[in-house]
Amino acid sequence: MPKRAAAPAWQQLQMQITCPKQYLYELIRPIVLTEESVADRASETAVPDHIITYHLDHFRTNGLPGLVAAPTPLQRAARFPEELVAFVLALKAEHPPLTAHELATICFIKHGRRPSIKTIRRVLAHHPLPQLTTRRFPPFHDNPDPIQRRHAILVLSLEGWTKKRIATYLQISRSTVYNTFARWHKEGFAGLQAKSRAPRRRHPKVTIAIQQRVRRLQRNHLLGAWRMHAALRREGIRLSPRTCGRIMAVNRDLCPELPKRQRSRKHEPRAMPFAAQYRHQYWTIDIRYLDMHRLGGGHIYCISIVENYSRAILSSAISRIQDTTAVLKVLYDAVAKYGCPDGIVSDSGSVFRSHRLQEVCQHLRIQQCPIEKRQPWQSYIETTFGIQRRMADEAEEGFRAAQSWDALWHAHRTWLLHYNTEVHWAHRQRQDGRETPAEVLTWIRGRPYPERLLQRIFAATRVKRRLDRVGFLRVRRWRIYSEIGLAKEAVEVWLEAQHVTITYADHHLRSYPATIDTDGWIRTMETGTRYEHPFGSRQLMLWDVIEDDWGKTQYVGSTPRRKSTIPLAEQLRFALG
Repeated sequence: MPKRAAAPAWQQLQMQITCPKQYLYELIRPIVLTEESVADRASETAVPDHIITYHLDHFRTNGLPGLVAAPTPLQRAARFPEELVAFVLALKAEHPPLTAHELATICFIKHGRRPSIKTIRRVLAHHPLPQLTTRRFPPFHDNPDPIQRRHAILVLSLEGWTKKRIATYLQISRSTVYNTFARWHKEGFAGLQAKSRAPRRRHPKVTIAIQQRVRRLQRNHLLGAWRMHAALRREGIRLSPRTCGRIMAVNRDLCPELPKRQRSRKHEPRAMPFAAQYRHQYWTIDIRYLDMHRLGGGHIYCISIVENYSRAILSSAISRIQDTTAVLKVLYDAVAKYGCPDGIVSDSGSVFRSHRLQEVCQHLRIQQCPIEKRQPWQSYIETTFGIQRRMADEAEEGFRAAQSWDALWHAHRTWLLHYNTEVHWAHRQRQDGRETPAEVLTWIRGRPYPERLLQRIFAATRVKRRLDRVGFLRVRRWRIYSEIGLAKEAVEVWLEAQHVTITYADHHLRSYPATIDTDGWIRTMETGTRYEHPFGSRQLMLWDVIEDDWGKTQYVGSTPRRKSTIPLAEQLRFALG
């Protein structure tokens, strides 16, 4: 920046001034006499305003004796103590890369006085550096004592040396300085000891046994990294989903017989219309067709109810039929155990729009919430059925591998238990540590209903009966065969407008086509259908019994009351006491 020029009048006046005191007097005279501002006088004379202010203050304090010339640089440096001058020169001679600012900081920490950077520069410019023959601390790697060489780093830091200058002075890298400070703050004096640089091998979490377990579970090609992580965690093996994914990739490369898993298409998440804000606000019910089974004999369905907030399955059953009776049985089990929700979500299937189901929901004060047509993504249970497909369809003991109804039923119960106790993707970001549907649901229940009131609500549909010794039961003037293997056991009879179904422990035993009036009486009943179940009689028959050769239903009419064998006089004597 070019230096500004003085006014011509001031230049002419300077030519006539011969005394320094007269120069200073003329410099401040307009300010003292005419109250001219310092900034205006500085622009006229091309003298910095701080110099004019300095001399003006001296004049106002000391009068004319205060008009003395400013001290020379050597005179200013002479005011700096000799011991500090020697200290600064020795530091600079010992380590020339030290800057003026760093020297001032070290001087302040050591002697309690911080000189200005200009003073440090003047001292270094007008004094020669001494010739040093020794160093305070030898280079880091020349010191055989590991404690002393790390102690030197701490001493220099306490004196105000920066980490960069410590590294250059001791001829080490800055990472060594940082590591020394980290060990000092963490371990104290123990951190100054020498430690082995050999790599410390951690105990591997992934063992051969774990790899073999992953390979065995990987036979189900529908399992992904997250489901594998959840299955291993249920068994007490804690591996991250990424680690599970890497193990599965290695197994696929080493074992060509393992099926390749197809990647699912990514989609943008959408706002769910029935997202619950609290437990038991919404339930979702739906039916899935298990088309992979090998039992034959027709279709098999899985009817489930999911709690939307925790994603827990409250009730689920497999059935050969998908009518209102099967749906009401699953609903009854869920309500009896968990209470009632505020609303229940379903699609527009005919079974969910039946009059009997609507009456039950109305009595239980449950609002039915159908999803939009052709929008299955609005139902949470679609995701649950997707998880069921990955966990149970192709599992080692899953739905496809089942060779009997009992094996299929156990596969369904195993999947139900594992689903509720494994970590769920929807709960991975919870802050309370609850990651499984069962942990999120906890003990909280919906609106409770007494058992007797539930029986009254479901009375038109569900009745309980106990079988006799040959497996028959009596209901509404009809004698119906159920199963001889369950003699003397209590079963449930579900009455619908066109058929009567007998169930026991989540299993359908038999179903009979019937005609039931509006008043609840059974008018006609035909030979029904027997479903597979594990409750057959273990006793061998004397001859082969053909299923269609004997009648299983019989109208018995009203049963007359038994006459008392006690004489009337004895009855009166007992009643009157």
